[in-house]
Amino acid sequence: MRANSITQGTLADGRELYYFDDARAEGGDAGPRRAGPGSFADRRALGERAPAGELRFDALTGEWVAIAAHRQFRTHLPPADECPLCPSTPDNPSEIPATDYDVVVFENRFPSLGPDVGRLPERPAWGTGVPAYGRCEVVSFTPQHTGSFSTLGEARARTVVEAWAARTEALSALPGIRQVFPFENRGAEIGVTLHHPHGQIYAYPYLPPRAAVLAAAARKYYDDAGGRDTLTGSLLRAERSDGSRMVLEGRHFSAYVPFAARWPLEVHLVPHRQVPDLAALSGAERDELAPLYLDLLRRLDALYPTPTPYIAAWQQAPLDGLLRPAGYLHLQLSSPRRAADKLKYLAGSEAAMGAFINDTTPEAVAARLRTAAAGTSAASPAPAARAQRSIA
Repeated sequence: MRANSITQGTLADGRELYYFDDARAEGGDAGPRRAGPGSFADRRALGERAPAGELRFDALTGEWVAIAAHRQFRTHLPPADECPLCPSTPDNPSEIPATDYDVVVFENRFPSLGPDVGRLPERPAWGTGVPAYGRCEVVSFTPQHTGSFSTLGEARARTVVEAWAARTEALSALPGIRQVFPFENRGAEIGVTLHHPHGQIYAYPYLPPRAAVLAAAARKYYDDAGGRDTLTGSLLRAERSDGSRMVLEGRHFSAYVPFAARWPLEVHLVPHRQVPDLAALSGAERDELAPLYLDLLRRLDALYPTPTPYIAAWQQAPLDGLLRPAGYLHLQLSSPRRAADKLKYLAGSEAAMGAFINDTTPEAVAARLRTAAAGTSAASPAPAARAQRSIA
């Protein structure tokens, strides 16, 4: 039985943070291993929080755009001895007051959304901005400054999964929130501003464009099926039956390169059971997710001599009552890397028209990922064809 302890604290400017401790061994002390918030109080003189930005409605597209000029001054690739995600020292009082930790989640000092929450108007008058309601949180995966998610041990990765689930549940309960989005940007090519292994969670007061497209397609399929099937579930079954794009199969999750992959490297990691979000995963599903996800990332890195930049996007069901029943949690892992020394840039067709052109074939990418670092997984690499097994 897992028992992660969670300790809440407050930063000097009033932002919330949460320490997630690795689970103790069964039969061991499951209580907090920390003395309490006072033992790691933030003693910095930060002053008031950054002013909230605003949201502006684009009448041409029907989409919201966040205006957050204060983010121009956020920390950008600091040296290791000035890292804001490392544990605090006398010489570097960081964003994390404790002198040691396992996993930490805290409100971003330079948020695109929040800290206020509320409901947006359906269609504001042109030229009128509204408060940038919502929440932006940072998830520090480890106190170690170097490495990445793929270098975590299984126990630590499992703690991150627990943090994602807990914060998804908490943020989903905030007034006006319509979408909770955990994600990780890895690599300078993606645009990261901190080298320290970390991810983020955004809680949007509107349905972002990509999520809206996915939700509309899911709802249509669900309605056409009379509520008896889901789009993501049907695609998972089809991919497992075909097998040519399968990468990994476990008891509770499978990973495959989608038939119409947009990116040179793209993999979807999907639970076998329909759940709306990470918070709804069972203990057994979370236990498998940690090592299987680690293996998937390690396979991605094994393709080339240097670490592969990527975006790991957890697509969770919208909180809207109409759309949520058709939603299906899954990870969309993508990278612009198309060769050892080449990246795909989003230029005219992709950036201006949203029409993607992929320079690789999904079947070839899947075959490479199946053989990369084979045999390291808690799950099994899928066979090249007719992948129908479910292996513990």
